[in-house]
Amino acid sequence: MPKGGVQSIDRAFAILETLAESGGVMGLSQLAERSGLPLATIHRLVRTLVDLGYLRQEESRQYSLGPRLMRLADAASKRVAAWAHPHMLAAVEDLGESVNLAMMDGDEVVYIAQVQPSKNFMRMFTEVGRRTLPHSTAVGKAMLLDTDPGTVRSLLSRTGMPQRTEHTLTTPDAFLAALDVARERGYALDEGEQEVGVRCVAVAVPDAPRPMALSMSGPTTRVTDAAVDEAAARLQEAARLIGADLSYAGR
Repeated sequence: MPKGGVQSIDRAFAILETLAESGGVMGLSQLAERSGLPLATIHRLVRTLVDLGYLRQEESRQYSLGPRLMRLADAASKRVAAWAHPHMLAAVEDLGESVNLAMMDGDEVVYIAQVQPSKNFMRMFTEVGRRTLPHSTAVGKAMLLDTDPGTVRSLLSRTGMPQRTEHTLTTPDAFLAALDVARERGYALDEGEQEVGVRCVAVAVPDAPRPMALSMSGPTTRVTDAAVDEAAARLQEAARLIGADLSYAGR
């Protein structure tokens, strides 16, 4: 616990974070084992969190994250977008294409921020608040680069791999192979897999509290191989700065 902190608050958030990292549903004994807290302490704190709406008890007698957290998550996402905006704007000014910030929410990708260039405007499928599946996006690949193959296969089994375009990867083996390539070069690509005629390059945001990725997208006529190389380096710098800001905000 940080020096000068309040132990009960520290423990309450340990419970919430343990649940979030474990799929959002868990029994008391599992919570005690995962968090390292005494069962009696877990029981007392869980009851308080249930009363406040931050947890709820399921019919199975397990506990899940409560609906009141949605309001906090929405407000936090807006603040993340505000912190990221200056770095995204600077990248757009350098690259001349749209830049997007996305994060994983369960098994889905959700776009939480976007900056459009003042010229070369071309509306993409991405817009703030839009949700999509990770298998057909560069940001989805970027956020799954460090995830073990078994977990990736489980995710793909849950979501399915619907074909968005003729270029969409529709098998787990093809997707895992794409992750291997992306991991080797340090960035991920969407080669018209989500939207025909649109190419996207994405990098993971380091030190983010949850998987996040920064991307640049544009028409294939402009996003050439040379443009991809330039964009990858610029996005990595912007992602590093965003990650540093998020890490600082969490202190």
